[in-house]
Amino acid sequence: MIYGIGTDICDVRRIAATYERQGERFARRVLSDAEFAIWQARSKRWPKRGISYLATRFSAKEAFSKAIGTGMRMPMSWRLCEVANLRSGKPVIVLHGGLKDWFEAERLTAHVTVTDETDYAASFVVVEKT
Repeated sequence: MIYGIGTDICDVRRIAATYERQGERFARRVLSDAEFAIWQARSKRWPKRGISYLATRFSAKEAFSKAIGTGMRMPMSWRLCEVANLRSGKPVIVLHGGLKDWFEAERLTAHVTVTDETDYAASFVVVEKT
């Protein structure tokens, strides 16, 4: 049974401008520790891909917060929600702390897809109740 659906489109240029103003502090606020390490590696090699990575994670977390119906209020928080990739490349939601506890107690599962182009990153999340 579908619990919620969320979608988000993010202007990569807006993420780049925010990063220029706030620097690494912005990435630390939005990304989990594991995501931050990936972002740093990508940014060193390809700065534009680092910004795109940050934008897709921002977009996916916004879409997830909409799908669970809380927005960016507890138990949802940027750093407790992680977007990882399986070996196949498929994106998955990995939750931590109180958000994970709440999500599991509600017996929910999430499906996520992300995409990016030059100027935009978009995400779609479906949350099911099992």
